[in-house]
Amino acid sequence: MVGDKNQLPPVGAGNVLADLIKSNLIGVVSLDKIFRQAMKSKIVSNAHRVVNGEMPVFDNSPDSDFFLLRENSKYIASRKIVDLVTKRIPIGYGFDSVKDIQVLCPSRKGKVGTENINALLQAKLNPPSYEKNEVRYKGYTLREGDKVMQIKNNYQLEWEQRTDKGFLVDSGSGIFNGDMGIITKINNLTNYIEVKFDDDRYVTYDSKQAEELELAYAVTIHKSQGSEYPAVVMPLVSGASMLMTRNLLYTGVTRAKRCVCIVGRKETFNAMVKNEDQHKRYSGLKWQLINYYQ
Repeated sequence: MVGDKNQLPPVGAGNVLADLIKSNLIGVVSLDKIFRQAMKSKIVSNAHRVVNGEMPVFDNSPDSDFFLLRENSKYIASRKIVDLVTKRIPIGYGFDSVKDIQVLCPSRKGKVGTENINALLQAKLNPPSYEKNEVRYKGYTLREGDKVMQIKNNYQLEWEQRTDKGFLVDSGSGIFNGDMGIITKINNLTNYIEVKFDDDRYVTYDSKQAEELELAYAVTIHKSQGSEYPAVVMPLVSGASMLMTRNLLYTGVTRAKRCVCIVGRKETFNAMVKNEDQHKRYSGLKWQLINYYQ
């Protein structure tokens, strides 16, 4: 089994990996050495610093992969994030604003929460057009061309895998919490939405099923667990101490493969590094393992 105990705890009940380790009944190997090929990456070295409670090294030189854009205002920070995603990072790295760059927010609400950032990025990257159908759900608009995320496991949703020319290659069922795709078609007459997910899997949603979709230009760090992206942009201006923790920061930083850009306050970043607060989880796996062994 391979895992990372320093990331956020499971979304559901339990604390399986930590309990397995704490039982002292299972052989554990911890990988803590940065090898030569990764030493040049500030993402890797700073992730190790964060998890060890040390302050990261910011380097805003052109060849760096770990940046901090200082900003105290949440309003201005939200505008800077839009500029980064739509202009500066695509120009500097050649990344696609929709496919390659992911905004990861600590929370949903507020000027730098996912709801507001999604609205700003949708307006810039996929504005209204007579050539694009759209539909309103839960107070926001879904439009053809939008980046969306499935927000709950649905084992009944059927998908078809097709080639570029539309030939059926495979089919199956099951779309899961955190899966991302692009809306390819909206039929306002039948209230159906077609989404293209990874691996060219196409899924058709009816009006009820579409409530399981949300805009995904920006998602919470919690929702990003298990995923990785070429570039990550994170707003870290301020927030409640119970939310802005070390493992939240570590999880966000380690989603990026080639570029991390923090927009906010260095003081907030440093406070998160120091904040080891985690909600205590009451679980029985450790004691079950010990009792069974005895």
